[in-house]
Amino acid sequence: MFSFFRKKTAPAAPTPVPEPTAAPGAEPAPPTPPAAPSVAAPALAPSPAPVAAATEPTPAATPEPAPVVAVIPAAAAAPTPAPVPTPEPAPTPAPEPAAAPERKGWLARLSAGLRKTGSSITGVFTGTRIDDALYEELEDALLMADTGVKATQQLLEALKRRVKETKATDPAAVKTLLADCLTELLVPLEKSLAIGAHQPTVIMVAGVNGAGKTTSIGKLTKHLADHGESVLLAAADTFRAAAREQLGVWATRNTVEIVSQEGGDPAAVSFDAVSAGKARGKDVVLVDTAGRLPTQLHLMQELQKIKRVITKADASAPHEVLLVIDGNTGQNALAQVKAFDDALQLTGLIVTKLDGTAKGGVLAAIAQERPVPVYFIGVGEKVQDLETFSAREFAQALLA
Repeated sequence: MFSFFRKKTAPAAPTPVPEPTAAPGAEPAPPTPPAAPSVAAPALAPSPAPVAAATEPTPAATPEPAPVVAVIPAAAAAPTPAPVPTPEPAPTPAPEPAAAPERKGWLARLSAGLRKTGSSITGVFTGTRIDDALYEELEDALLMADTGVKATQQLLEALKRRVKETKATDPAAVKTLLADCLTELLVPLEKSLAIGAHQPTVIMVAGVNGAGKTTSIGKLTKHLADHGESVLLAAADTFRAAAREQLGVWATRNTVEIVSQEGGDPAAVSFDAVSAGKARGKDVVLVDTAGRLPTQLHLMQELQKIKRVITKADASAPHEVLLVIDGNTGQNALAQVKAFDDALQLTGLIVTKLDGTAKGGVLAAIAQERPVPVYFIGVGEKVQDLETFSAREFAQALLA
């Protein structure tokens, strides 16, 4: 660090190694004795201030000038701002899927089928005032539609509460509110028929004579086949004449297999069908039992026997016990639901012939008094006239 003071020394003289800097407060170091002529140390006076000498710059140790970029003020050489990323547009919510053409056609048929029931109810809302007279007329119309006393009272109370909350003044608006109340009442009946949890899924179908049991089984077979399920039919209705032949026609029409015995025991036919379904790897076994009146105790006991025998063929079966009821029978249909449910522990209902009755309100009575799920409803004799039940669709079609 002292080479700055030795510029006039001989060029051949080597650069001496700088002496260590004295610590602050120490005595000055004595001059170096003239041991070698090439060393210029004797001509140097002791540093009067070691600290100051230590801070003196040495040309040999002077760093190279810093790059120009490093000494330019930041304000004068501001870096180019990074491009601001363009925000991604918010995702557009997907539109709600439109109803399939088949479902739209079904809704039209349902509205037409329920017209006999709904016309008397909707006629109440043709006036211009909302008063006690309107509610009295509505109560009569609901009772005439076989809604039942308890369900009618529940609907009227819910409707009055909604009218008060919304401050509705238009009878047409009150009709819309009634559809909401009816939907809320019927929602507990909504449930999908589950297939696939068991191999095969064994479905036992019961119903009184004339309710459309065998026809509904044929329609249900078509519905399942359309959804890729392989079906085996069991003609266990050996009591009614030509029942086996009728089910055989449906089996041929839907291209499915059938197990039947002429004059055989219904329980034995059911056992054979479940065993065959397991052996053949079928998805569903539909057991058509004989039509029984709930008032005939010995016949109801025979249904219980069929159920027990099915359990012997498959310990977990039957997985579904369905009852087919005729919508024309009104409150009698509710009585059938209660009786068959007590005997067989029903898991679901199929309601038929709603297109030929003014008593379609019985579903509200069932929902209020014995809420067994409604899997399917029918409004005609054609195969496509059996569809899954929706509380909202039913309420809107009834009050259309």
